[in-house]
Amino acid sequence: MRIELGVIADDITGACDVAAGVTAAGLRAEVRLGVPDPSGRPAAECVIVALKSRTAPVETAVADSVATARTLREWGARRLYQKYCSTFDSTDRGNIGPVADALVDGTGADAASVGTPVTPAVGRTMHRGHLFVGDRLLSESSLADHPLTPMRDPDLVRVLGRQTPHRVGLVPLEVVHAGPGAVVRRLRELRADDVRHVLVDAVEEGDLDVAAAALAASDDLVLGGAAGLAVALARRLATAEAPAAEPAPQGRGLILSGSGSERTRAQIAAFAGPRYSLDVDALVDAPEVVVDDAVAFVARARGLPLVSATAEPDVVARVQQRWGREQAAALVEDALARVAAAAVERLGVRRILVAGGETSGAVAAALGVPALRVRRVAAPGVAWTTATDAAGRTLDLCFKSGNFGGTDFFTTAFEEET
Repeated sequence: MRIELGVIADDITGACDVAAGVTAAGLRAEVRLGVPDPSGRPAAECVIVALKSRTAPVETAVADSVATARTLREWGARRLYQKYCSTFDSTDRGNIGPVADALVDGTGADAASVGTPVTPAVGRTMHRGHLFVGDRLLSESSLADHPLTPMRDPDLVRVLGRQTPHRVGLVPLEVVHAGPGAVVRRLRELRADDVRHVLVDAVEEGDLDVAAAALAASDDLVLGGAAGLAVALARRLATAEAPAAEPAPQGRGLILSGSGSERTRAQIAAFAGPRYSLDVDALVDAPEVVVDDAVAFVARARGLPLVSATAEPDVVARVQQRWGREQAAALVEDALARVAAAAVERLGVRRILVAGGETSGAVAAALGVPALRVRRVAAPGVAWTTATDAAGRTLDLCFKSGNFGGTDFFTTAFEEET
């Protein structure tokens, strides 16, 4: 089977976001976790590799992305796609720009990158290079105070320009509205002017379809962005309808949340089931005790339990100030990952929903699952996936960006369609 699209995702929830979208569009997809082994070629039209590179050191993010691109090319992927967050989560140092530079370097001397973070289905649009979250500029949204990658500049041409020594350009909305041919001409003009990275305005799905039509045939471009453009490409490339949803495996369910997003906080507030809140201060002093207590809570809980480290921004700020941003995050991720592993091993849990990209990566690593296959799409950008762990157990896993899903998602996600 020919790999039409090889995707390098900077975290697992972003990878699952793409997998959900391209599957719904009719393109068969598989998610691989971590830098892939070249000997294990997948049988899918879209192969998405989930790295843990969004907030990794730049050098690590670049090395893992380049190694992944090399394997995808060995597998014969026709197009490379750099998947990053629809809110362009990164710092002035990277990692989006440095990874894009490295992928372009590996493509050819005259190559360039073209991308857009736009995903209208989840309220991400871009006009004049300025990113909007719903009806607010990125800098006026809750993402401005993201605990790891605060986004306080909505001008993404300017943001990307701080991350790369190369020139950054824009295909404005009026060019997109003039059609694929106009987009191609604009790209040629920019590349002739030594612009190496190009962002594309879009405010609705039709704009992404225009961009996909202009870009699909180019073999000297590294494509990129959020899931929106990847899904638009899938709509052009797919030859089959989306597969019917498979039944969920039998077993207990569990929700784990490490996200600090506003949407996740609302989802937790709306959840009526039993909850357990991790105490980060206690984790520092006695991590084993806290993890054991959380596992005991899951064991005795009636119904669907939630174990959460999600807190209000002022609480997160206090914890980070006391223990350091990276240490606090690592403590939470490790604790939730250990709860997940114990719940599967000892409590018969087989269905796990995880909110938060970094937490999802830690949980996937603890469970030892090498690949994910979409079982059904639960919401825009969110899918239940099937995986097999090292012990041969079939698991149902939903790795969700903190910003995705409706307010009642923690309940409705477990309600199977009939």
